[in-house]
Amino acid sequence: MVDKRKLEDVSRHIGEAVLDPQRWSTLMEEICKAVGATGAAMLQSDIRTEDIPRTASVAEFFDKGYFQNNLHVGDVRAKRGVPLLLTRTNVVTDADLFRSENEMLRDPLYAALGEWGLKWFAAVGFRAGPALWGLTIQRTPQQGMFDGDEVAILSQLSARLTEAATLSTAVGRTAISSLTNALDLMERPALAIDRRGGLLGINSKAETYLSREFVVRGGRLSLTDKDANAELIRLTDQLRLMSDLQAARLSPLVINRATRRPLVLQLLPVPPAARSPFLGARAILVLKELDRAATFSQDLIVKLFNLTPAQARLGISVANGASLEEAAAELGVALETARNHLKAIFAKTDTHRQGELIALLNKIAK
Repeated sequence: MVDKRKLEDVSRHIGEAVLDPQRWSTLMEEICKAVGATGAAMLQSDIRTEDIPRTASVAEFFDKGYFQNNLHVGDVRAKRGVPLLLTRTNVVTDADLFRSENEMLRDPLYAALGEWGLKWFAAVGFRAGPALWGLTIQRTPQQGMFDGDEVAILSQLSARLTEAATLSTAVGRTAISSLTNALDLMERPALAIDRRGGLLGINSKAETYLSREFVVRGGRLSLTDKDANAELIRLTDQLRLMSDLQAARLSPLVINRATRRPLVLQLLPVPPAARSPFLGARAILVLKELDRAATFSQDLIVKLFNLTPAQARLGISVANGASLEEAAAELGVALETARNHLKAIFAKTDTHRQGELIALLNKIAK
């Protein structure tokens, strides 16, 4: 059932997901078409969270069957398949995990798969840095199990997936580092966290707050203000459940201090290139001292939201309290041009009204 030419064509396009993680879902759908399968998902060998990339065709199974019923906790395919992927092969199938079909069908996971019209699977192992992942491809009973020839063809995907996933992780880290360094130049303390609240990066300004306003234990960020830390835990729980492809839009936190005015901890979305499933970046945290006057960096706004310089100038003018007419006059452009700029700004910042835009830009004011 595998169309080798079609699979090779998809394989050549896997690198496109390095800079655009949203491509993963489409690529997995194309792989399924090439191999005669119904759907696919990406699972990490030791951590299986609900935000995994998957095709729409199996999304309901993973949401309502796999995770809600805690089948991910004792997934037999991980228990028996991961050691094989680590030592013997690039691809595992049901035939590698069970002595017979009857034994397979007695497993709780396969009973659940049957309820959703699914049965046979193959997992292509690949790495994202040191982490082992599996592209799990699912077939129905009618589509049949994967045979030896199909496994040999699928194994050719492993190296290409490893290359893309590893590069995607590196590009994501570079994007985060560039942003936190840019904030450092603006004297804005900034940190980056992953889906579990783990620290991915910190700039030198933020390091000055270590051991005072926050600490890092076991690689995880913790605030010294107990109330603020409880709120941070709640927010990181929200972040954990969000898709890698979603931009974080969460409320700021107030960190109270005994002898100084409070700090505001603002959560900014990570750059799109850092929203890969393999890095797990979720948010940039920026600390703001309340006793400092607010100013805006045009370069940072351009970089954060992919605005043109003209759009950034208009956004800053509006954020400083100017009406659209006043902003147009200030910038020396026609009112209609200003309206077009504002529409583009709304689209790129995922806002819908001037009030939302002002609130968003003030979150990154210096």
